[in-house]
Amino acid sequence: MRYGIVLFTSDRGITPAEAAAAAEQAGFDAFYVPEHTHIPVVRAAAHPRTGDASLPDDRYLRTLDPWVALATAAAVTSRITLSTAVALPAEHHPITLAKTLASLDHLSGGRVSLGVGFGWNTDELAHHGVPANKRRTVLREHLDAMRAIWSEEEASFAGQFVNFGPSWSWPKPVQKRIPVILGAAGTEQSFTWLAKNADGWLTTPTEDGLDTKIELLHRVWREHERTGTPEVIALAGRHDSDQLAQWAEWGVTEAVFGVPDRDADEVRGYLTRLAGKLGIEAAR
Repeated sequence: MRYGIVLFTSDRGITPAEAAAAAEQAGFDAFYVPEHTHIPVVRAAAHPRTGDASLPDDRYLRTLDPWVALATAAAVTSRITLSTAVALPAEHHPITLAKTLASLDHLSGGRVSLGVGFGWNTDELAHHGVPANKRRTVLREHLDAMRAIWSEEEASFAGQFVNFGPSWSWPKPVQKRIPVILGAAGTEQSFTWLAKNADGWLTTPTEDGLDTKIELLHRVWREHERTGTPEVIALAGRHDSDQLAQWAEWGVTEAVFGVPDRDADEVRGYLTRLAGKLGIEAAR
């Protein structure tokens, strides 16, 4: 099982570059950042954790652009993979986002994966012109359009929300296929969308019953005739060796721990202690 960290970025505390470099030095395998383009002041959408319009953390208002953040991380690392937990591709035009992600994959030497969500904040999506009842369709079309750009010399796309004629766009990603990981509740509806459009599952922060849900994911994956097995990335709280052992037995392929947006020395100390508990060897 791999181990990663997620930094809830903000304009305070440790920078993404410092955090990614410290995580790589401590021996972690993956580095994640989140995305919100903005938070509408007046919202009807309830936050999944609070159950109402209140937010559990003011960093939702202060998140850094994920692609800029990961680019700075790419420049100071060489091994750790770079991803989002999660990004919201439905809020971006797929032509420009495809260019951004391909450039990041090119410059990082093929270390990018894309964690995506449907978007709980439907008011935020509405500001981008995305109807709440079409979130899944918009996300699917944006991913399909980006994949066409990444893989075809002259790419075109015709959909309900995305349309463009034959076009050139380089660079192409280093990877043959940039992995897409769906961050969503572990339901049959989510897993059906995943099996058609993504390569793995990122759990929600409060997900329980992982053994049953992973079994469901594997069943839906097979029913859609996908080969191999899906990635399963679980968001962890505090270190719990018994829980991690269970996760590995159930098919979790990566456990991801949050780090605080405190000063660099505090975060480095936290990562060193966590790596020691996990038995991770520091980079030499």
